[in-house]
Amino acid sequence: MATAHRFISRRRLLANALLTCVAVVAAMAVAPAQAQSLAGKTIRIIVPYAPGGTSDILARALSGEVGKALGATVVVDNKPGANGVLGSDLVAKSAPDGTTLLLTDVSGLTSAPALGAKMPFDPAKDLAPITMITYSPHLLVVNPGVAAKTLPELVAASKAKAGGFSAATVGAGSAPHLASALFARLAGIDWVFVPYKGGGQALTDVVAGHAQVMFNGMLATLPMVKSNQLRVLAVSSDKRWPTLPDVPTVAESGYPGFLTGSFQGLFAAAKTPPEIITRLNAEFGKALAAPEMRERLMSQGAEPRPMPVAQFTDFLKADGAKWAQLAKETGIKID
Repeated sequence: MATAHRFISRRRLLANALLTCVAVVAAMAVAPAQAQSLAGKTIRIIVPYAPGGTSDILARALSGEVGKALGATVVVDNKPGANGVLGSDLVAKSAPDGTTLLLTDVSGLTSAPALGAKMPFDPAKDLAPITMITYSPHLLVVNPGVAAKTLPELVAASKAKAGGFSAATVGAGSAPHLASALFARLAGIDWVFVPYKGGGQALTDVVAGHAQVMFNGMLATLPMVKSNQLRVLAVSSDKRWPTLPDVPTVAESGYPGFLTGSFQGLFAAAKTPPEIITRLNAEFGKALAAPEMRERLMSQGAEPRPMPVAQFTDFLKADGAKWAQLAKETGIKID
């Protein structure tokens, strides 16, 4: 009997060992499956503005390469409305599976809450940061019918014109809107701000003369400057931009320390699995780092700035704190 008992015990031990091995192998198989869970799926990049703006241009430039790398179909879906809030809210409330992404100017998510805007979601809690995409300085442009050829001349003309110039802007709280508002405050001028659903529409109206002046991201604006549809007076970067060496900065035109721009970022819904966030971060980073892509974007006025998730998250926190401090110091609020 004792011998039979020892035989049964060994058999049970072998069976348990076999089950353990099967479990380990199964677990090892699950990890790659999770990492590849976007393959064969359709990924929507939501751009919360109308076509033709900086976010839209970037989303379309990157969608093909990222789609190939993921083995997925990536489509760009413009959802303008409520100053970018409509499209952002769609992503915040989407399924947290990585198939619905948001590509937008991050200032619309960090500055709006800091400046008192009411939003149907909490950007810090309801969206998962993936990576920064690019930095694009603003160009201060005017309709060619405006006589001013320099920034000081524009300020003088703005002060002399009854009612002030009309300034086109992409929604309340966006980086271009805040750049315009801050400059007008520094220069002591009154501009009538006209909001649009997207940068493309705003630029078109400045070209048509329905608005006279605009701060906007270089990526969307530079083609109209090169085609002489708009006249550029200044760039908002800390130093002159390589592709526009003859255009002075706002700072050197009489407003030291003036530095603004559009930081474009990529987000998913909160609670998206970390392995999906990591994979998206890696593939968008690779696409942005490719020499041809980098050269293409830099020539158009956008500097690729992919970064780790943690670094991007820290940037967003710092940017929100900056706008909160500005609101405290200047009293600027978004109604």
